[in-house]
Amino acid sequence: MAATTAIAALSLHSFSKSHTHIHTLSLFRTLPRLTCSFSSSIKFNISFAPPKPKPKPKPETDAPNEPDGPLLIPWIVRGEDGNLRLQSEPPPSLLKAMVTAQTGTKKDKKQTKTRAAAAATTKPQKVGAVAPPQHSKAARRFYNQTIKDSSGARLSKVLAASGVASRRSCEELIFEGKVTVNGSVCNTPQTRVDPAKDVIYVNGNRLPKRQPHKVYLALNKPKGYICSAGENESKSVISLFDDYLKNWGKKHPGVPTPRLFTVGRLDVATTGLIIVTNDGDFAQKLSHPSSNLSKEYIATVDGLVHKRHLIDISDGTTIEGVHCVPDIVELLPRQPDMQRARIRIVVHEGRKHEVRELVKNAGLEIHSLKRVRVGGFRLPPDLGLGKYIELNPTNLNALGWKS
Repeated sequence: MAATTAIAALSLHSFSKSHTHIHTLSLFRTLPRLTCSFSSSIKFNISFAPPKPKPKPKPETDAPNEPDGPLLIPWIVRGEDGNLRLQSEPPPSLLKAMVTAQTGTKKDKKQTKTRAAAAATTKPQKVGAVAPPQHSKAARRFYNQTIKDSSGARLSKVLAASGVASRRSCEELIFEGKVTVNGSVCNTPQTRVDPAKDVIYVNGNRLPKRQPHKVYLALNKPKGYICSAGENESKSVISLFDDYLKNWGKKHPGVPTPRLFTVGRLDVATTGLIIVTNDGDFAQKLSHPSSNLSKEYIATVDGLVHKRHLIDISDGTTIEGVHCVPDIVELLPRQPDMQRARIRIVVHEGRKHEVRELVKNAGLEIHSLKRVRVGGFRLPPDLGLGKYIELNPTNLNALGWKS
């Protein structure tokens, strides 16, 4: 029975499977034929969405409320009793100053218009030199603190002006430790001191508080004197001022005797004008080549002077490697009481023995040489040999010095 049942089930399965396959083929054969075609006339319309609008900022709700009334500014004013108090109105002094400023501005505008109209009617003038630039406040402060307000002068200069010695000798004294300032040894010549305030000793001697005033003298130097201020020099031009220095204390009581020295030099055989002073700055200015002061000499020569001699002198000569040429060479008229010829020679460099070398190079021999002028100052014709005069401000201006 069981075997019969199994065979029946197997045959039923085979029948159903074959029947299903046959049905599938019949369906496939009956489907219609499908065709697909595309036309080129088809157009695609592609568009994008508009951008999203930006969000608007939200109004601030935390802003403080504006005051309804006018803004009040507190003023702190010191009262008549000296105490500070608070008030809502500006002080009367401020209001008055504001009114004065406004009135002055109107006046300034009127004055400016008046000046402009006057300038338009006047003739144009030449533009002068441009004013120097204004320095900064820091530069002015530095100048006032370090330069302008620095009292006194250099120690070596003070010693020389007091008549201790020459400036170079004073520097040697300072280096040797023989000078004390306010109880301490000073070894620096550039130290700035004030004799009226500082206590200065030189070799144990107190330096006077008062300084001698500036002295300017013009000497007619005689022959045989040298231009040296040495103590061992017996025939120095400074010895011609012994009477002047001896009477100094009577004319200027309490003021130390000045130390005199010559401005420049004249050799032993040369006579004429030489300046004597105690002002170092004055001597430095007159002696420096930048002053360009002309010096006039009268050379008395032996023999006859021809034109070629004058030409040779005018051509100049070489002195110490520098070619020196005179400014003026002139043959002076012969005087009845003088048998020798005189030549006027003007130079401006003033090198050592310059005039003598110029005449010697021309083949002439000098009998005597005299200097008669320095700058704009001429030796007075009535001033005898060995005599001197004091220079006044007019004479100093002629020498190019403004006292």
